[in-house]
Amino acid sequence: MKWNLRWVAAQRDIWRASQLKTAFEEVGFTPSLSKVAALWSGMPVTLRLDDLDMICAALGCEVADLLQAEPVAAAGAAPETLKPAVGQGPQAGSGSRPVPRQPGTGPARRALPPN
Repeated sequence: MKWNLRWVAAQRDIWRASQLKTAFEEVGFTPSLSKVAALWSGMPVTLRLDDLDMICAALGCEVADLLQAEPVAAAGAAPETLKPAVGQGPQAGSGSRPVPRQPGTGPARRALPPN
């Protein structure tokens, strides 16, 4: 998903988080300034549907204006171009784990400076 709050706000001549907070308060939505700043600065991790409804009311937009679906992967993409799912990384024994250094190999250690 792509979060388009700044774009929608800019279309309504809102350029700062403080202006957005004022627009929210006009429709009875009273989030803290830190919450407004978090919404303004990036994609929220969680968002209550009631809050989303109030944001849309304040900006005179629809949910589809704020949230834009982005395709995860093209339908005809080759399997090697897709990212592996979590836990489906390289298999054990394939050289994916770091190998501990053997004593006496690698760069010489420096002594600590005197106190």
